Amino acid sequence: MSLNYIKNFYEGCVKPPTVIGQFHTLFFGSVRMFFLGVLGFAVYGNEALHFSCDPDKREVNLFCYNQFRPITPQVFWALQLVIVLVPGAIFHLYAACKSINQECILQKPIYTVIYILSVLLRISLEVIAFWLQIHLFGFQVKPLFLCDAGSLGGKLTIIRCMVPEHFEKTIFLIAMYTFTVITIILCIAEVFEIIFRRLCFLIRQ
Repeated sequence: MSLNYIKNFYEGCVKPPTVIGQFHTLFFGSVRMFFLGVLGFAVYGNEALHFSCDPDKREVNLFCYNQFRPITPQVFWALQLVIVLVPGAIFHLYAACKSINQECILQKPIYTVIYILSVLLRISLEVIAFWLQIHLFGFQVKPLFLCDAGSLGGKLTIIRCMVPEHFEKTIFLIAMYTFTVITIILCIAEVFEIIFRRLCFLIRQ
């Protein structure tokens, strides 16, 4: 429900002045949010319940799972989507308050610069999120996780834990990387498109 609220708010504001920007809105608002909201829950929803270690004790499983997942992928990707939305949402809110339409963004230099800066900020946030995702999750989910359980005070310091549905999680992880790369490429292309259209507008004058 929250994803639909964000999508409706984003689409209800001033539409991006470029074709690529409008495609990015569709891609971002529909495909990426659907993939995370529906398929993400199906893949990661019950991960903590099926994460098991040897010995299979509740406190051991919980301790090792927290070590395996300092932050769950669903929470990380949801935060990424919300944070990446912020620059565009601020600009569109400003445009709505000032009654700025698509033509004004292309015709007035100050609005063009502000819009380009919002897109560049969006690119920067995506790159940071991409780096954090690599640092937190890597590129592959392995079926076996070795947990350092020395602080539990037991005889075993290294405990073997089984990661459920590791292959599905690896595919989903690669898909999220792909979405991030596509979004960055679309944002870069949008910057070039708006600069090109601005130059065409100046030439026609």
